[in-house]
Amino acid sequence: MAAFDLIVIGAGIVGTACAELAVREGLRVAVVESGGVGGGATAAAMGHLVAMDDDPAELALSRYSLGLWERFASLPEAEFSRCGTLWVAREDSEFASVAAKIARLAAAGVHARRIEADELYRLEPALAAGLRGGMLVADEAVVYPPRVALHLLGLAREGGASCLLGRRAIGLSADGVRLDDGSSLIGPVLVATGCALPELLPRLPMRSRKGHLVITERYPGRVHHQLLELSYADSAHGDADSSVAFNVQPRPTGQILIGSSREFGVDDRDVSPAMLRRMLERAFAFVPMLRELQALRVWTGFRPTTFDGRPYIGAVADRAHTWVAAGHEGLGVTTALGTARLLIDQMLGRAPAIDPAPFLPARALQ
Repeated sequence: MAAFDLIVIGAGIVGTACAELAVREGLRVAVVESGGVGGGATAAAMGHLVAMDDDPAELALSRYSLGLWERFASLPEAEFSRCGTLWVAREDSEFASVAAKIARLAAAGVHARRIEADELYRLEPALAAGLRGGMLVADEAVVYPPRVALHLLGLAREGGASCLLGRRAIGLSADGVRLDDGSSLIGPVLVATGCALPELLPRLPMRSRKGHLVITERYPGRVHHQLLELSYADSAHGDADSSVAFNVQPRPTGQILIGSSREFGVDDRDVSPAMLRRMLERAFAFVPMLRELQALRVWTGFRPTTFDGRPYIGAVADRAHTWVAAGHEGLGVTTALGTARLLIDQMLGRAPAIDPAPFLPARALQ
């Protein structure tokens, strides 16, 4: 039986980020993935690198991780685009919230500024008439998550990691993990399987949250910034059975990526015409010219969601040598690199750069 310093189960963007960093730290690493690399929640992610300010712990993790993403700013494989994030207010009440958001972001080291209506339309002429204003976070960016996951796994491989693709972990043992071909691997285990986490760790609750995405043909110059409505967090971090929010991105290819929808209690991957229509009508209300564009592809995926909205990052208290990094919902891409550093620092007994307590899995076992 092969022995390793860390066995990573799951090759999404979080798992590959952890594997790549562990290899750089000198650990002997194995990666086990039953499906495609970056083929789960990573393939259904919009790829935004954005600081969300509605939860102090996740803001700290997002801000920390955003700094680590600078390593990939000039990497063609990442399709990194520093388009900035423009938060848009339809109502006076939303616009009135901007000052507090700017203050919260500033306290975390993120620079944002208030945008009046006249500047809003200079920045994005295609926005619907009558919007009140917004907030610009100019340094934020977008990436293409599946290619980043492939790149991270490639770096881990180059550093000596063993990659067991097409193999499924069927159970945790006292000293490692059992695979579906009857073999076993020995060593500490990191479970980074997103929605599938309960298959190996049933005591850690996780819900799947379905989402739809649309990408258009190439229309360069139509949208210049990532655009979100200021009430986006009400959908992203709410617990309604279904919700939609305006989120549109310009991709480096000239295409436009349109989101976002969220549904609990739906297990199939089929495109829902009703939900798709609802999501698109929300986008059209902010950017009417989107109605004129040709969609190239529509697809769905599932976001892993914990009971309290924060990811599990850290040791599983009642299982020796077992770690978890899962449940990032819509912030998995933003926080992947910070998650890896937070986790590996804990594994190596180093003091993390941010407080790990809000993310420890033990909170679900109390």
